[in-house]
Amino acid sequence: MDIFVPQDMAAVAVGANQVADAIIAEARRRNIMVRVIRNGSRGMFWLEPLVEIATPAGRVGYADVRAEDVPSLFDAGFAEGKPCGNHLGLVENIPYFAKQTRFVFKRAGLIDPLSLDDYRAHGGWRGLENALSAGPSAIVAAVKASGLRGRGGAGFPTGIKWETVARAEAAQKYIVCNADEGDSGTFADRLIMEADPFALIEGMVIAGIGVGATRGYIYLRSEYPFAITMMNRAIALARTAGMLGSSINGSHHAFELEVRVGAGAYVCGEETALLDSLEGKRGQVRAKPPLPAIKGLFGQPTVINNTISLASVPFILAEGASAFADVGYGRSRGTMPVQLAGNIRHGGLFEAAFGLTLGALVDEIGGGTQTGRPVRAVQAGGPLGAYFPPSMFDTPYDYEAFAKCDGLIGHGGLVVFDDSVDMARMARFAMAFCAHESCGKCTPCRIGAVRGVETFDKLLAGIDVSQNLALIEDLCETMKFGSLCALGGFTPYPVLSAMRHFPEDFVPAPLRHAAE
Repeated sequence: MDIFVPQDMAAVAVGANQVADAIIAEARRRNIMVRVIRNGSRGMFWLEPLVEIATPAGRVGYADVRAEDVPSLFDAGFAEGKPCGNHLGLVENIPYFAKQTRFVFKRAGLIDPLSLDDYRAHGGWRGLENALSAGPSAIVAAVKASGLRGRGGAGFPTGIKWETVARAEAAQKYIVCNADEGDSGTFADRLIMEADPFALIEGMVIAGIGVGATRGYIYLRSEYPFAITMMNRAIALARTAGMLGSSINGSHHAFELEVRVGAGAYVCGEETALLDSLEGKRGQVRAKPPLPAIKGLFGQPTVINNTISLASVPFILAEGASAFADVGYGRSRGTMPVQLAGNIRHGGLFEAAFGLTLGALVDEIGGGTQTGRPVRAVQAGGPLGAYFPPSMFDTPYDYEAFAKCDGLIGHGGLVVFDDSVDMARMARFAMAFCAHESCGKCTPCRIGAVRGVETFDKLLAGIDVSQNLALIEDLCETMKFGSLCALGGFTPYPVLSAMRHFPEDFVPAPLRHAAE
């Protein structure tokens, strides 16, 4: 009998390890033969720990299982999948899960993350095998035809980046995975690395074959110790299986891969600062050109892609470019793992084709706020993303639609706030965040964010309100167009959107009360 208990950190944080130990101990006490499999999370975090029982009809789920509940659950027939406790029925039929289109996360929560047999049994390595048969130029052509765009923020076409590196002449080329997931409300990178690490490895190997790179690095944030452990173990297993090394799957292609751990600097999520950090330098933004595709890591042509971008590649090569390109909205093709966080009832990962409205994601999928109060704002795209009020909830989840609203898809995070939020304080936070995280290389970011905090403090104190509001807008324009990278360049998005959509919060409290 197989019982699945997630080892994803979201589940561990609410007691999954203790639940797994309790199940093993109780089964032993009752002389029941069970195999406890530590899978990854399905991404329905409000149900964790989500325990699943393998039955002839499928996997039956039990939500919010606690270690102290385990004996009574066994008494009630839990081990046979009978209704008891927080019984959910078949996991695949849970509405939140059934509504998804899972391309990238199709194995997440389904398999033992470190089982090569499980990975292959659920379609793993088919993309790599097809890539080896097709050859480098066909690999790049497939990625271009799929319409895959960077899932880390900018939305740049992945195939064009690969084509540039493939055409570059160099003795050594690199594949770099940007797994420095630092945006508030995001966890897709962590979840894929903890639930399906071989998918990222397979994607990076395919990228290496496609562009002629023989070495890769996963730049992984130090705040993810379990993901670091999982990736290192998965790399060792893949190497033993012949999927890494001097002869990939018996071919003449070589590819080596290793994990490098960052030190927690947000700016190292920017690709050129990441490269400096990988080279052992202080993480600072580089001026472009030259682009990393021409002169990247150690001065060599380098593909830098986000974790989810690379983990999307095995599906494209296994199922064909059209299978990916045929879903989506406008120029945003394929699926996006949207991460619902903040004050929301159903927090978790929801992978779906582009085109759902923002309101559908927040209200229908996410279930509205956890507090039950009205939604007042949603921040999309991390701490430097714009705030959307409910009046804009008909906006399609699409790169171009968000850009028209001065917003960002970013890494796919949505952070929800109810009507108790003070948007002036949130706008000030954006400036304070930028001031804290700036690498200091360019003046608009280094000095502008500090002056922004000072100006906000005057504004909130009721000093020269109209003049300071105008000054903040002017400062935002300077930062937007004068900063070297997105840290300074995108800080104006949350500030200006908060000022535009919630002007009443920028009237200092004493004046607000006087008006009332």
